[in-house]
Amino acid sequence: MSADTREIVIRTEGLSKHFGDVHAVEDLALTVHRGEIYAFLGRNGAGKTTTIRLMLALIKPTAGSVEILGHRMAPNATRAFERIGSMVESAGAYGNLTVRENLEMQRKLLGLKRGSWVDEAVELCGLGEYLDRRVDSLSLGNKQRVGLGRALLHKPEVLILDEPTNGLDPVGIADVRELLLHLASERKTTVFLSSHILSEVQQLADTIGIIHEGRLLEEIGYEELRTRNREYLELRVSDTKRAAWALEETCGVRDYAVHEGGVVRVYTGFDRSEQYTTALVHAGVGIISAHMSEENLEDHFVKLTGGNGNGDGAMAAPATANGDER
Repeated sequence: MSADTREIVIRTEGLSKHFGDVHAVEDLALTVHRGEIYAFLGRNGAGKTTTIRLMLALIKPTAGSVEILGHRMAPNATRAFERIGSMVESAGAYGNLTVRENLEMQRKLLGLKRGSWVDEAVELCGLGEYLDRRVDSLSLGNKQRVGLGRALLHKPEVLILDEPTNGLDPVGIADVRELLLHLASERKTTVFLSSHILSEVQQLADTIGIIHEGRLLEEIGYEELRTRNREYLELRVSDTKRAAWALEETCGVRDYAVHEGGVVRVYTGFDRSEQYTTALVHAGVGIISAHMSEENLEDHFVKLTGGNGNGDGAMAAPATANGDER
């Protein structure tokens, strides 16, 4: 297999942050390449925001290092910060000022001379109708737009965003998705974003890093992940325990998983699906539905983290046959 020759833009090595006995981030090794959208995926409290604050030198690591655009990140890494845009936890705008005043203040702080940069940020983030409104009068979603506008003012090479679609309605989420895809494809902007919304990550990410309880469980290209996904026959039944018994004892099935909500997924012998359903009926199991499907990011996330997540919908934790972990 040939070595990856893409330029590395963000690299962390052994990155750790402890708050007393709490290990918020532990031995984190991330690699983000030029022009990609890297989704940092984890439940609320997994360590995503702490990692981003470490990246931006907002807090000091207990151990390890962060390098962005070839610069070791520290509070005085001015040359790096000139090329980075960020939004962490909240929009960070001044609530008593208008949107226009916030953007103009940010422009002056960045030393930008051309007002057209503000105009472009306004257009990109859909802020035109809110320019003369105070930020504290805006919805949470529109405050997020202001934060994005501030982050984009100086046309950064790297954009680091903490939950950028937080509070947005479906239209706003789609707008942000299209904006980030445009920045990555047209400007070759490197985007690092944290999220717990799996459906959005699936539509955005080139690479996915999954963090759980402060540790990086996996870093994988989304296309590679798709090739790993397995097909399965999903049976929604009245009694999963009896269904599992019937599949094993009558049909000899071993490769299956039992999920919450009365769901059994069979990963083998799809040409025998009629035999499976007949065996369930004979065992007195009611079949509510049966259909073929394929594993997705949610399934993969649950298998790695071993439980329900906090995405935009409940994620069932699988309990597998014979005590095997999936």
